[in-house]
Amino acid sequence: MRDDFPLPDTDWEPAREFWAGAARHELLIPRCDTCAAYCWYPRPTCRQCKGESFTWTPMSGRATLFSWTVVRHAFLKQFADEVPYATGLAALDEDPSVRLATRLVDCDLSALTFEQPLEVAYRDLAFPGIERTVTAPFFRPR
Repeated sequence: MRDDFPLPDTDWEPAREFWAGAARHELLIPRCDTCAAYCWYPRPTCRQCKGESFTWTPMSGRATLFSWTVVRHAFLKQFADEVPYATGLAALDEDPSVRLATRLVDCDLSALTFEQPLEVAYRDLAFPGIERTVTAPFFRPR
């Protein structure tokens, strides 16, 4: 296990551009250069056409809430001070089949609804005992 777990590995090649974009407050998703389909989660070949070349494409940051759950018991000790909080899937407006696993912020947990409009909100991830922080795209109601 990495010393900075549970922070994401921002140097992992398939998602490196995603995290670099987040650091600039830019939501980037790979798009197939052959058929223009978005490919999330990053993979070597396009699910639609099997193309192997992608361009990291800026997204609007707008989405709808596809599903969510409220976490009331921390599975990892690093999240113990955060409960309760909501995690969910944000379906991007550009292509609702692209769903980002995210944390929902700036919201009343009891007021979340299916297909609720969302917008990206960048936050620094930090954990006690870990010096490094990572800027991550979360989502909040819009």
